[in-house]
Order: sequence, then structure tokens, then C-alpha cells
Amino acid sequence: MSIIAKIKSNDRTKKLVLWLITPKRNPRPRLWVRWLLNPFIHKKGKGALIRRRSRIDVFPWNRFDIGKLTTIEDFCTVNNGSGNVLLGDRVRVGIGSVIIGPVTMGSGSGTGQHVFISGFNHGYKDGSLNSSVQPLDIKGVVIEEDAHIGANSVVTAGVTIGKRTQIGAGSVVTKSIPPFCIAVGNPCRVIKKFNFETNQWEKVVSV
Repeated sequence: MSIIAKIKSNDRTKKLVLWLITPKRNPRPRLWVRWLLNPFIHKKGKGALIRRRSRIDVFPWNRFDIGKLTTIEDFCTVNNGSGNVLLGDRVRVGIGSVIIGPVTMGSGSGTGQHVFISGFNHGYKDGSLNSSVQPLDIKGVVIEEDAHIGANSVVTAGVTIGKRTQIGAGSVVTKSIPPFCIAVGNPCRVIKKFNFETNQWEKVVSV
């Protein structure tokens, strides 16, 4: 049995290890984890940049990988407590954005300012309990290569945004959007698709 399996199988040991990693009432990694543990666990590609005024709340039990030349701008929050956060090469996370795993962003993708992306929802099935104490409903988000999400948008759990798709500013994306589309609004809907025969973005006719 591995060390991790032994820790998980013993409730007292598991609680102690969790307490050493993060305070119970303030779920962010302790300073020693951020300085001494995370740099040896999480991967950071050549030329990648995390601005100093970002809040990077990443834990050792899930992955936090950023590729080459990827930038996380100031005042962003990144949290991998509930699932991996994987950012490819040349990804840009705009100022003030929030990424809560599980989230995967393909190479060349990016967000504008103040975009919120979350790979889970708080559970609320039991109406007699506060949602904060119910199990999370975890459904990962995938932003494919070269897709871009406009400023002040929200991307909810379980959504996939296709390759090279553009999401307009202020959109609320609750359903997956196909590749090579332009989509806007609340709820977000496709208004244009790229036609490879004409090499043009063409309007989608509403039914």
C-alpha cells in the first residue's frame, strides 16, 4: 500500500495531513506548501509568467500545469482544490479572472478581463442543508485551442468551448459551444459559424 493510500485509509492521519496543508476555515494552501512543496509538484513551462498580485491557491493533490509562454495576469485567482487546472502553451488569463478546477485550456486560448470559469457547482439536492456542506457537483470545463472568452463572461461547469470559438464579452455560457463559432449573450448562443468553403464568418439563421 502506498503512503497516500495509507493516509487516506486512516481518518485521524488524513485530518492531520489536511490541517498541515490548509487551515479548515480558510481553504488555501499554507505558506510552506506554496514555497517548499508546490514548486516541485506543479509544472511551469519556459517563459510562463504568473503576476505577483495573483492568488494562486493550488494544492499538491491535484495538478496545476502551465505551458510555455503562458501568462496569468494580476488579481487573478486560480484554485485546483476540486480538480486539475491545466493551461497549455501561450494561454493568457486576463486581469481579475477566476479559474476553479477542473478546467483545461488548450494552447493559444485565453480570457479577457474578469472572466469566471468553474468546473463545479455547489450541491443543493438536500433542501434541509446549507449548500456549503453538501457534496460538490464536479463537471470539468474544457476550453479548446485558440478559443477566446470575452471580458466579464461566466463559463459554468460541464461546458466545452470548441477550437477557435470566440465568446462575446459579458456572456453566460451554460451549454457547450461548437468549434469555429462566434457566440454571445445570456444564455450564450451561436450567432456566426466559420464557413471553410467561403473562408467567411457567416450568420446563423435562427429557427
